[in-house]
Amino acid sequence: MKAIWNNKIIAESDKTVVIENNHYFPHDSIKKEYFKSTDTHSTCPWKGEASYYTVEVDGKQNKDAAWYYPEISAQAKGIKNHVAFWKGVEVIK
Repeated sequence: MKAIWNNKIIAESDKTVVIENNHYFPHDSIKKEYFKSTDTHSTCPWKGEASYYTVEVDGKQNKDAAWYYPEISAQAKGIKNHVAFWKGVEVIK
């Protein structure tokens, strides 16, 4: 699977985990040069508190376009150290 934004591959892995129609990429499969941590957080009742990254490619920013769970609940341990995408990030085979 590939995550693409602004015509660049920002993550690539053949070991994604699909939960609620989102592909979660192993954290070591993201191209870290495109990711900046933000102060944004949200809470999922069964996964825990999510943290976010802004994706920046060629000077364009996509605020909070990627999320992950630094402290994952027992029910969602399969996505520990994984990152998912939205806000126009295309995930394809």
